[in-house]
Amino acid sequence: MSLDLERMRLPGIAPGARVVAAMSGGVDSSVVAAAMKRLGYDVIGITLQLYDHGSAIRRKGACCAGQDIHDARRVAERLDIPHYVLDYEERFRAEVMEQFARSYLAGETPIPCILCNERIKFADLLELAGELGADCLVTGHYVRWVDGLRGPELHRAADPDRDQSYFLFRTTRDQLPRVRFPLGSLKKGETRALARRLGLATADKPDSQDICFVPQGRYTDVIARLSAAAGAPGDIVDLERRIVGRHDGIENFTVGQRRGLGLATRDAVYVVRVDAARHEVVVGPRSALATRRILLREVSWLGDSDWPARARPLFVKVRSTRPPLPGTLMEEENQPWIVLEGSEEGVAPGQACVFYESGEAGSRLLGGAWIAGNR
Repeated sequence: MSLDLERMRLPGIAPGARVVAAMSGGVDSSVVAAAMKRLGYDVIGITLQLYDHGSAIRRKGACCAGQDIHDARRVAERLDIPHYVLDYEERFRAEVMEQFARSYLAGETPIPCILCNERIKFADLLELAGELGADCLVTGHYVRWVDGLRGPELHRAADPDRDQSYFLFRTTRDQLPRVRFPLGSLKKGETRALARRLGLATADKPDSQDICFVPQGRYTDVIARLSAAAGAPGDIVDLERRIVGRHDGIENFTVGQRRGLGLATRDAVYVVRVDAARHEVVVGPRSALATRRILLREVSWLGDSDWPARARPLFVKVRSTRPPLPGTLMEEENQPWIVLEGSEEGVAPGQACVFYESGEAGSRLLGGAWIAGNR
């Protein structure tokens, strides 16, 4: 047991120091809290109630709902650590859920988990950790925290299938010294094995699959509840803007989508663009999805130097499940761009373009940005 747990010891933080463990009620965060306790840290568990758990308690795979809060409490009781549940429903609705709806209605494809990490889990929990006198916040994310030559760095997890660095690109330099990720060097199977050996009730709990506040993956139902603008009909057009069909709301479509278009066409067509200004869905052949230039907005930079003064070669991920691709970060007419060496399909506004170090040491997270457009 001790050998396994040694891999989870917090770099730069001695045993006895106080740490706040973000406990979502899943196996990952439960193992983190338990390991910190076994390693001699003074652990305080915090769970955020993010949305109405009355209906969610019956769902499997939901995050921070009723059953998850119950599971987090059970783990904290077994570990004999203080545990607090904080009501963040109103803030979560305003900062994450309503932004999710606005983004879809603007023709984008949002990633609410990144917003939740940025605006709720990290910003607020770090502030709370400071108020509680904790040296750092620990979470169950699969990402490696490395003490680099010029300060803390984030690197992709040792297990590429579990790596969550893509979802943490909005972490700031100021936050890095005050966060740690003890699972970064473990594989998921090792985490579950530890949970069983530690006797945790969450050891065999399934991982969450859907967006936490979207029942059965029907995100359009959520948008309809949050916005009166949902469901507005419009035209489906081809690349020459000829009308080929009708739609019942642009929020039902995302770039790269093939199924569910309701079109009787001889050849396969895909959603190439969602034009919110015209309230149109633009379709075309698969070849029209190929993108080499990606326009960025709200760039976050975690590199050693300030924002690159010259074009910077690096690797980028435009989807969490896709491998990094070589490209160049540059600025043209005061606009940040990524120019890919090859091409990528289905690059959608609202998604994240995440930067990694190029070369053999390509595991380091350098930051990222929201995708504003492509060509």
